[in-house]
Amino acid sequence: MRHEKIAAFPSAPAPRPEKRPQEDTRHGITRIDEYAWLRAENWQEVLKDPAQLAPDIRAHLEAENAYHKQLMAGTEALQEALFAEMKGRIKEDDSSVPMKDGPYAYGSAWREGGEYPRFFRTPREGGAEEVLLDGDREAEGKSYFHIGGVDHSPDHTRLVWGADEKGSEFYTLRVRDIASGRDLADQVENTGGSGVFNADGSGFFYTLLDENHRPSKLFFHPLGAAEEDRLIYEEPDPGFFMSVSGSRLNDWILICSHNHETSEYRILPADDSHAEPRLVAARETGLQYDLEPAGEEFFILTNADGAKDFKIMTAPAADPSRENWREVVAHEPGRLILSILAFKDHLVRLERKDGLPRIVVRERAGGAEHVIAFEEEAYSLGLAGALEYDTDTFRFTYSSMTTPTQEFDYDMRTRRRTLLKTQEVPSGHTPQDYVTRRLMAPAPDGELVPISLVHRRGLKLDGSAPCLLYGYGAYGITIPAAFRTNCLSLVDRGFVYAIAHVRGGKDKGYRWYEEGKREKKPNTFTDFIACARHLVAEGYTSHDRLVAEGGSAGGMLMGAIANMAPQDFRAIVAGVPFVDVLNTMLDDTLPLTPPEWPEWGNPIASNEDFEVIAAYSPYDNVRPQPYPAILALAGLTDPRVTYWEPAKWVARLRDHNTGDNPIMLKINLDAGHAGASGRFSRLEEVAFSYAFMLKAVGMAA
Repeated sequence: MRHEKIAAFPSAPAPRPEKRPQEDTRHGITRIDEYAWLRAENWQEVLKDPAQLAPDIRAHLEAENAYHKQLMAGTEALQEALFAEMKGRIKEDDSSVPMKDGPYAYGSAWREGGEYPRFFRTPREGGAEEVLLDGDREAEGKSYFHIGGVDHSPDHTRLVWGADEKGSEFYTLRVRDIASGRDLADQVENTGGSGVFNADGSGFFYTLLDENHRPSKLFFHPLGAAEEDRLIYEEPDPGFFMSVSGSRLNDWILICSHNHETSEYRILPADDSHAEPRLVAARETGLQYDLEPAGEEFFILTNADGAKDFKIMTAPAADPSRENWREVVAHEPGRLILSILAFKDHLVRLERKDGLPRIVVRERAGGAEHVIAFEEEAYSLGLAGALEYDTDTFRFTYSSMTTPTQEFDYDMRTRRRTLLKTQEVPSGHTPQDYVTRRLMAPAPDGELVPISLVHRRGLKLDGSAPCLLYGYGAYGITIPAAFRTNCLSLVDRGFVYAIAHVRGGKDKGYRWYEEGKREKKPNTFTDFIACARHLVAEGYTSHDRLVAEGGSAGGMLMGAIANMAPQDFRAIVAGVPFVDVLNTMLDDTLPLTPPEWPEWGNPIASNEDFEVIAAYSPYDNVRPQPYPAILALAGLTDPRVTYWEPAKWVARLRDHNTGDNPIMLKINLDAGHAGASGRFSRLEEVAFSYAFMLKAVGMAA
């Protein structure tokens, strides 16, 4: 079908950036990129200081923002109404249930009207709050502010906390003295965002980002010392990230090097920052493992020995090398073990079986197991864990697309769950007014793709309802069928809100992920199109009422379906879209490119990978055809999907669009990958996107 022009959008001349063709020849194939100049030569400087952006590039981006404002003129009242609705569903003075650790219980809270959380503690059994860090106060006068990790020292006297003030994800670490409420002179810039104290709290470990935004070095910072920070370990492979973590017993520091398919750990005693990190199991391409310290032993979650959906091993803490691994929970095909938590007497695992998550509790002595059961057709679970090791209680969260998030403490010995908190929706929410369903869409190759959806009870399934179909499908990330208050602003206006659980995620096990990466990446796109067509066939919507949305790697999905099946969608919203896939994967100087090769392929080294990516890369496959209305969202200081990808894509789309539907770019010149940093300013961006969707389907009045 051909979409009619969307008359709701006014006519206005779109920005037309100058074409400055640049040639690039790889594997004997020459490509011309007329908009390559939109990539700032000094992009690394721009990440840290947006004022360094070249004037001609800034002028174009500002023109794009002026253009989208013209096209969205008249929706201001709608945006304000959407914002008010979404804000009204947020309990403004919300607070977490504090989690016990030693003499205190630690939590976070928001003040009414506040944009950022404050972190606090109370005496273990309750009492007056002691504010440790006030996010609103720290953010005063800053156009962007985001708090990274916040960790208290083992002796409960200090905090190490990180903050990003540009949106570029270069975090500065500071140390706060809790008694005085003041930060010490200790300060470290360009870090990964969090620090881990050593056993006595005399210093902390942190990762330093290199010029390509890769955490590549681990340092120890001794508090107040005149000596320089000590390099503990450097990861030499540009294709690997590095992270550092501690243990609940404060006995180990864990150093993990990893990419998207391989991991490697080194450990050192938390009470000896001078110790040489000890390798656990050397990296082997495709071997993944995670360590969970458990007193005298480590539990190891791994896919070793062909355990595609993972198994659990154990090894003595004195020597956890590979030859000492012994099986505890065997591999079961189709049951994907997602994560584990070890306590003194129990081992807890979160797994997915038959497409649904579940929590299993295992007694360490004897191995008896039980499952925590739930009743809804589709739901989401999360392990909040515990701060302590010697405990019978851990915390988990539960929600569904109709049920607000519930937080429980669970006693592993008595099997009693205690409801601590139910997410409040101040403006009101009645779960019985909504219906949640799980459908299975047939893909072209016969696979059945799950769809989770929610709509108002009583909605006519005659194809007249508008629908928002969301998708991601990369890195093995599963989009849960969880409660989302924002989408109710669409659902209450008659929308169906649906999630396509396409290949590339782990929704149906690890195989589901493998079937949506590298040479099999096109399955992600055809799965999404199949879900769209299934929703239409089942009467949930029609193609001229269907809106698609995805962000980051899900934005790549949006770019691909725009090229492959533009007639199936009325509009597309692509958030920080990874659309210039081939050029980015061909440039190993860009942030994160080498670590991405296991996910997408290495088109520099492999002609086959080049051809696979070239065949679907959204920017390279734009062609003359009528496109649906498209809104691309970007952030100037985004180190993950650089701003020029959506800027180039939008420009090329306009060149080839033979229809009349608008194609626009909204770029936040003060933020990065995650958009605006405050909880309410972020809602303004969602309100803008929703207003675009409503306008596209003729419901903006």
